[in-house]
Amino acid sequence: MPTDTQYLTAEKFAELEKELNFLKTERRKEVAEHLEYAKKLGDLSENAEYHQAREEQAMVEDRIHRLEELLKNSSLIQKGGEGKDVITIGTTFRLNKNGDNKSYLYTIVGSEESDMSSGKISNLSPLGSALLGHKAGDSVVVNTPKGTVSYTIAHIK
Repeated sequence: MPTDTQYLTAEKFAELEKELNFLKTERRKEVAEHLEYAKKLGDLSENAEYHQAREEQAMVEDRIHRLEELLKNSSLIQKGGEGKDVITIGTTFRLNKNGDNKSYLYTIVGSEESDMSSGKISNLSPLGSALLGHKAGDSVVVNTPKGTVSYTIAHIK
């Protein structure tokens, strides 16, 4: 996993810490018990239950490692970006798509938290990276797979 800084809100950081704690305490124990049970079933070379338990153990350990690295290399972002007139990670803003009467409310977050359906766009996405550093009233052109799209930043919350 790359050691690039991951930007997380305090809520997401706490959620990932909780998941890590669960995996290290409860889930590891469950998998170990399943593995011990599967060993008792006999010949390990043809024991599907044993192989499944080993795969499960590998997935849990992989997720634990991923979460530890993510939390170690994370930077907490301030929600809202109040008092700032420039879009940064953590800023919420209203965006108008030029040529369209629709406006969209977005917050720029780290890639681990991005969720377009909730209005959270990644700082690494084409739209997110194009908007960073811009102010209310600025027009921004974004290259997308479907072509170029122009947006105007209506206001920053």
